[in-house]
Amino acid sequence: MSRAVRALPARADVLVGALRAALEGDGPAVLPVAEGSDGGSSDGGEPDGTDDARSAGRLPEDGVPDDVVLVVRTSGSTGVPRGVLLSATALRASADSTAERLAGPGRWLLALPVDHIAGLQVLVRSVLAGTGPTVLPPGPFRADRFAAAVTAGVGTAPGGPWYTSLVPTQLVRLLDDAAGTAALRRFDAVLVGGAAAAGSLLDRAREAGVRVVTTYGMTETCGGCVYDGRPLDGVDVRLDATGRVWLAGPVLAVGYRGRPDLDAVTFTVDADGRRWLRTGDLGRLAGGVLTVTGRADDVLVTGGVNVAPGPVEDLLTGLPGIREACVVGVPDAEWGQAVVAVLVVGPDGPPPLADLRRHVADRLGAAAAPRRVVVVPALPLRGPGKPDRRAAAALASTSAGAENRTDPR
Repeated sequence: MSRAVRALPARADVLVGALRAALEGDGPAVLPVAEGSDGGSSDGGEPDGTDDARSAGRLPEDGVPDDVVLVVRTSGSTGVPRGVLLSATALRASADSTAERLAGPGRWLLALPVDHIAGLQVLVRSVLAGTGPTVLPPGPFRADRFAAAVTAGVGTAPGGPWYTSLVPTQLVRLLDDAAGTAALRRFDAVLVGGAAAAGSLLDRAREAGVRVVTTYGMTETCGGCVYDGRPLDGVDVRLDATGRVWLAGPVLAVGYRGRPDLDAVTFTVDADGRRWLRTGDLGRLAGGVLTVTGRADDVLVTGGVNVAPGPVEDLLTGLPGIREACVVGVPDAEWGQAVVAVLVVGPDGPPPLADLRRHVADRLGAAAAPRRVVVVPALPLRGPGKPDRRAAAALASTSAGAENRTDPR
């Protein structure tokens, strides 16, 4: 532990120079701190700071390994947030393999928060490509503001490939707006990750002439390491007997800050000396293409039958009138968990519940068919655009609008 860590506000204008220095070996490792974050010691007891203002520029007494240039707090989807240690080698491998898979190193528009890995990777890729990112101005994400930023970026930046990275909710909003859709068409690639993107959403984008590329990965893999189901160069994917996804390659994190106990259960080395990351995701592999079916801890058990929410959500969003879906389980005296669909719908509302159930049951079985529907103006989100399933389940349990029922049999 000989490299210092500097906690800095999670703002692109602050982080770009610090990341450049860290990658070149001329500066301390960087710990982005979101505005209003407690920046506390939940990643292992280190004094990462107390809030954005007080932690800015701080150099904690305890350092990190020499090769670590970035410490990223996870979104806490599996419990308490953790500090993930990312090396210059891993970040460079990720950026190089991304450029190889796309149209080469290019310019980026930043539309994601930079306290999470997807937004940080836009900065890292820009630094390594020798380009400056176009940054969406602060404030709520809106199609008109995105379109204006794209126009400004195209008008002032030099030539070369032009990329952006979005979460599915952002893609939905842009496709609902003519100017937003036109702006999306100007990119050589629009990476979509952070959460599962429904097949119907991707079809809609491609039909509109948007060059979308789905990404799968996590902070521990420097972000996306599987594009359109195929691993980037150097990355290997395997499934264990339970269908859990394991990942290997030069993009893996060094480990967790101050948590050797987590390192021991998350990273393993096989008999050939290859280091693997045990993810929390389930998937299928066919012809070298990975399909992620959902998180292992999101699987619902209803009437003794396991139901993965992802395939149900994909079916629901393919129905007319349903824009977004989050399928959750709520306690039920008879079934253990009742499957409930929390939906964002268009002006005409969702299809009748009986039709919705039939559509799902015919394809995935009766157990997967939602027994209730809750309509909300927007899905609750956490982190960089992931559905907050706990919050959605709470809505499903308490909402007075969840009385649209069908015969549970």
